[in-house]
Amino acid sequence: MEKQRCHWADPNSDLYLAYHDQEWGVPEHDDRHLFEMLILEGFQAGLSWITILKKREAFRRAFDGFDPSIVAGYGSDKLESLMSSPDIVRNRRKIQAAVTNAAVFLEIQKEFGSFDCYLWSFTKGQVILNTDGQVRASSELSDRISADLKRRGMKFVGTVIIYSFLQAVGVVNDHETGCWRYPR
Repeated sequence: MEKQRCHWADPNSDLYLAYHDQEWGVPEHDDRHLFEMLILEGFQAGLSWITILKKREAFRRAFDGFDPSIVAGYGSDKLESLMSSPDIVRNRRKIQAAVTNAAVFLEIQKEFGSFDCYLWSFTKGQVILNTDGQVRASSELSDRISADLKRRGMKFVGTVIIYSFLQAVGVVNDHETGCWRYPR
C-alpha cells in the first residue's frame, strides 16, 4: 500500500518525494542548512520549488556549500561568475540578496550565538503544528520574522517566502492530516 502524502508531493517525482519524506517539516537546527534553505526559498520566489530542487546541487557548488562566511565576502567578480552560470537561477537581485543576507545572517549569529537560537526563539523552541487543515501562504509568525529580518537588512524575505522557509525547516509543521508524516 502506498503512503499517503501531502497533495503537493508529486508521486511521479522521486526528487519531490524524497524532499517531502525526508526533509520538509523536519525541525532543523543546523545553521548551514538553515542558511541554505533561507537562500533557496528566496531564489524560488516566482518559480516552482521543483525548479529549485533540480538545481540544488548546482546552487551548493556555486555558493560554496552555503557557507555564510564565504558568501558574505563575494565581490563583483564572483557575482558576475554566478550571473553567467546556466546551472542556477540567474537573477541579479536574488544573487545580490544572497550576499547581503549572508552578512546579516553572520550578524544574527553573533548576537544570538546561532541563527538557530534566533529563529527558534520566535516559538520558544516549539514546533507550530497546524491542525485546522487550512492551506496558508503566511501567518502572524512569518509576518513577525519577515519584519525583523527586513529591519536587519535582509532581502527576499517577505512573509510568504518566510512562511515557506518555516515549513521547510520544521518550525511550522503543515503536513496534511492524512499524510504519513503528520504527527499522530
